[in-house]
Amino acid sequence: MKKLSEKFRLGLAIIMTKLTVFMLRLAGRGGTSLPGKIALKICPDIFNKLSDRFRIIMITGTNGKTTTSRIVAGMLEKAGLQYVSNKSGANLASGIATTLISSLSLTGKPIARTALLETDEAAFRTLAPKLKPEIIIVTNFFRDQLDRYGELYTTLNSVREGIQGSPESRLILNADDSLCASLGQNTSNPVIYFGLGDKVYPEDYLIANADAAFCINCKSRYEYLSSSFGHLGHFKCPNCGYERPAAQIECTQVLEYDNLSSTIEIQIPDGKIAVKLALPGLYNIYNALAGTAVGHILELKEDDLTYVLEGFECGFGRMETLLVSGRELKMILVKNPTGFNQVLKYLLTQNDKCVLAFSINDKLADGTDISWLWDVDFEILSFMQNKVRRFFVSGTRAEDMAVRLKYAGIPSDSIFIKHDDTELLDSMIEASNEGETIYLLPTYTAMLEIRKNLKKRYNLKEFWE
Repeated sequence: MKKLSEKFRLGLAIIMTKLTVFMLRLAGRGGTSLPGKIALKICPDIFNKLSDRFRIIMITGTNGKTTTSRIVAGMLEKAGLQYVSNKSGANLASGIATTLISSLSLTGKPIARTALLETDEAAFRTLAPKLKPEIIIVTNFFRDQLDRYGELYTTLNSVREGIQGSPESRLILNADDSLCASLGQNTSNPVIYFGLGDKVYPEDYLIANADAAFCINCKSRYEYLSSSFGHLGHFKCPNCGYERPAAQIECTQVLEYDNLSSTIEIQIPDGKIAVKLALPGLYNIYNALAGTAVGHILELKEDDLTYVLEGFECGFGRMETLLVSGRELKMILVKNPTGFNQVLKYLLTQNDKCVLAFSINDKLADGTDISWLWDVDFEILSFMQNKVRRFFVSGTRAEDMAVRLKYAGIPSDSIFIKHDDTELLDSMIEASNEGETIYLLPTYTAMLEIRKNLKKRYNLKEFWE
């Protein structure tokens, strides 16, 4: 009788989830989270029931989850594997429940056997042991929204607990991140590390105020042979000897690097490949390496790996490029100091005149504490100030962003506040010339709102597609 009851609850959860998704999509809404919430209410142990129906790949970490997920998706397609994924970035339990159930028939049979799941770091702790992933990718750990995640090591320990509950999962870890690499210590899980080779980063950079400057084992300060950004690099503890592990997937050279792409050489266990990534920014090299590790596990040939990496295009809100009124609009999600700093460094590679806009919200999904804006190095914008026609600020915390830019040295008469999305878009277009680039840097909920406006104007794909 109990089994019948459990089977009934699962069946009801599937029907109600699919019906809710259908109704929400009919109304023009995403339908990524609410259906999953309903499913979990009807059948709380739904993840345990579905775990053996899918081959699951989970991706977690502070930065790079969505881009890495899209690169892995390309690897799966090249391997001829059908998959389902939470493309919209709905990475909490409710969004993942929606994703999995959407891939089931009404009888509970999976339409696609592989599930590629971007997973929030805090949610990973409980989800991973239930879903029993075959592969777990951890991109990095940086200080993020303190009101949501708390202290950095709390986030690390949350992911560690999820891995400890998944003893059969294969781990793909960032070797250059001392926190991430520590997940491979004292574990029976098979591990593949990825990272940049020693001194291959194309710019000189020194560790300063890093999130993890001290050894995770003995608290001594790390020494670095070389570094990339934040606390990432070839670290070594002079006291206990904990050091950056050898990487099986490694960028050994950066051959070309500009504001449009980067050409790199990647060492894989079976050889080397030279790849031109249509992705700017050092952080995207790390994302490409993580994706290459999955391609290696899938036993893709070198030509196939190259094909996927060179054909990859940025996804929803992550360096997404749109043509608007003869201008190129680049939308780049920002959510924490380290990621924001990397975006600003990318902007410094801009050669021509442009318009720059920041849309900062403080809703729950963004993080209600926006004090992290004062940890972002906006002062470097002074190096490109003569290239920026106007600075725009928008969102619920537009005034705070304007004050931050003023203290960074941007003249007040160059900063324009626009609370309305339509007014913001019109003003950016008006302030720029045809053929120029408009950079729009929003937080998560601001990105959803602006993209909804852009969809109506320019008939874009829905964000969940």
